[in-house]
Amino acid sequence: MSGATAMRVLVTGAGGFIGRVLVARLLEAGCNGQRIGHLVAADLSLNGLPDDVRLRPVVGSIAEASVLQRALAEPVDVVFHLASVPGGAAENAPDLGRRVNLDATAELLSLLREQGGRPRFVFASTVAVYGDPLPAVVDEHTPPRPVMSYGAHKLAAEVLVADAARRGWVDACSLRLPGVVARPGNGAGLVSAFMSQLFWKVAAGEPIVLPVTADGTAWWISVTACVDNLLHAAAIDTGLLDQRRVVQMPALHLSVGAVVDALALRHGELRRGLVRYEPQQSVQRLFASYPPLHTPQALALGFRDDGSAQALVHRATLR
Repeated sequence: MSGATAMRVLVTGAGGFIGRVLVARLLEAGCNGQRIGHLVAADLSLNGLPDDVRLRPVVGSIAEASVLQRALAEPVDVVFHLASVPGGAAENAPDLGRRVNLDATAELLSLLREQGGRPRFVFASTVAVYGDPLPAVVDEHTPPRPVMSYGAHKLAAEVLVADAARRGWVDACSLRLPGVVARPGNGAGLVSAFMSQLFWKVAAGEPIVLPVTADGTAWWISVTACVDNLLHAAAIDTGLLDQRRVVQMPALHLSVGAVVDALALRHGELRRGLVRYEPQQSVQRLFASYPPLHTPQALALGFRDDGSAQALVHRATLR
């Protein structure tokens, strides 16, 4: 990538929660010290993206080869591959999940191979690769053991990305994302939606019933810090990565109660009374029983979590 020319970037999943924040940041601040010449944004819907002449919208499913071909009508320097069919949706529709999460990733890598430019390829993987139950501590050597189709698809895609990097088709880094907050809206049926709704409800002075206990623990990162890490993955020396090309994104290990404490500190002690706990065993096990997460290698590479519960609360709702 030449410093004298404007950068060409592709973001898949650009209309999603993280994608919209990433696109806005790229257009505002550039990537890896370079300004953006054009940014191809691909997703099923692209509502809410900035009005910018550099933006090239491609509306459609990346499961369709024609959509990826339109997205790569011109060569690109950097790809942020965020598009996915997540969690329960992939479990309920495994064929669709495979086509989007795995087959489309393989097709995207193949098209980039044909272009011959060896772009930086940042792949959004997931902590779902570790499976359930989790060990007493998760670190960068914890073996992946996915128990749902989503985690299996993402793990298989990590292998494809690493192989494409080995062959010189792309210069890749796969990031395993933890729970990212605070997603706006009602969560569209996501069981984990309470993690984001907690931030918005307390800020708005509205009551919320949480399906977990106050001492339940999870891995938390703000969308702001998540996007910081995605951009950092586009800039790091990938020669420092091992052959897997995988980085576990750092995250804060916090109890739900600690997050409520930080929200009360920010919005006023009276807001604490808006939060009621009615734990459901299945939700507690899946989303509030997380062990400590140790990521010294990621931290040494310059990836960061939010630093504190107070910073998480502040940064989670920045747009």
